[in-house]
Amino acid sequence: MAQGEGDVRLTAWVRGRVQGVGFRWWTRARALELDLVGWARNTDDGRVEVVAEGSHAACVKLLELLRSCDTPGRVDGVVERWSEPRGSLGGFVER
Repeated sequence: MAQGEGDVRLTAWVRGRVQGVGFRWWTRARALELDLVGWARNTDDGRVEVVAEGSHAACVKLLELLRSCDTPGRVDGVVERWSEPRGSLGGFVER
């Protein structure tokens, strides 16, 4: 589903040293700059799960930022899943 235009839902699982370093706050700031809605939360296995909905282009940009060298901490890898937006999200929050 990562092709084309229109709104999409991106779910990304970010692994590395991403908890306790401001990663969720940083992700929230980038998502808001891109007019995305959703959330970022720590998982029990040490990853950060990011769910974002908005334009395909904005979600692709967020994914690029998550994979960049400019994040807090250290990102070792990002797994992504694309799906249809649910439309039930408002704002972008840290959970």
